[in-house]
Amino acid sequence: MRGLVSAQFPQWSDLPVRRVTPGGWDNRTFRLGDELLVRLPSADGYAAAVAKEQRWLPAIAPHVPVQVPEPVGLGAPTREFERPWSVYRWITGVPAGEARIADLDEFAGDVARFLSALAEVDASDGPAAGPHSFWRGAHPRVYEQDVVRSLAQLDGVIDTSAARAVWDAALETVITASAVWFHGDIAHGNLLLRDGRLAAVIDFGTSGVGDPACDLAIAWTMFDDSARDVFRRSLPWDDDVWVRGRAWALWKAMLVLSDASGSHDPEAEARSSRTVIEKILADAR
Repeated sequence: MRGLVSAQFPQWSDLPVRRVTPGGWDNRTFRLGDELLVRLPSADGYAAAVAKEQRWLPAIAPHVPVQVPEPVGLGAPTREFERPWSVYRWITGVPAGEARIADLDEFAGDVARFLSALAEVDASDGPAAGPHSFWRGAHPRVYEQDVVRSLAQLDGVIDTSAARAVWDAALETVITASAVWFHGDIAHGNLLLRDGRLAAVIDFGTSGVGDPACDLAIAWTMFDDSARDVFRRSLPWDDDVWVRGRAWALWKAMLVLSDASGSHDPEAEARSSRTVIEKILADAR
């Protein structure tokens, strides 16, 4: 990291470099001095996010009610690191999974307001859902094969009949609304708090333009019944979007529960996924 910065951004070569822990899954993350952050894509599949964030974050930032990352430098691939990379301004805050949320209902409303504002940003030239977003923003049916495989592996572990009914309900829906901006990974690690309130949303690597249902998974991964109700009532979308959001949450939770070996903490991820599935099935009932 020091070598890349010294060669391409000599004005920052004297700043100390510190690894951020945990540094994320899609990127390796470093502090550069006190005011800057550097992110290096951890695999080729994540490299497309660099140009996307550089292009679109400045356009999104003025229209949403919380901070988003501000790119200040674009690093070029080199022989030592063969992917593009980015420098951003550091955003002060604590991930929602590591800090006390002052009021979960209020927090749910704040997340809904962010998503609603994001969906109002001009999407006419934005990147349509596709491989760069890992198909977030598309209809969840793109992951039908994953779901079929997970249901077979989880037979006897969860209520697979109820889970299949939740998935089938989503398959029956049709996306009729115009495509809007979505974030793609609204999760506790990407929601930063200050004084217990939502202050920033980071990591737009899976963002794009399409169906916003993928961003509703937090309703089951993080919220209790009361906060989930606040979240749903604060969003501008119809019941079909909610049904697809439930399916997105189910797809991911079953995928992790059936094979959490790629997670930072497989046992914890499996326990969490089982809880998410129970919430989803209860909500569907």
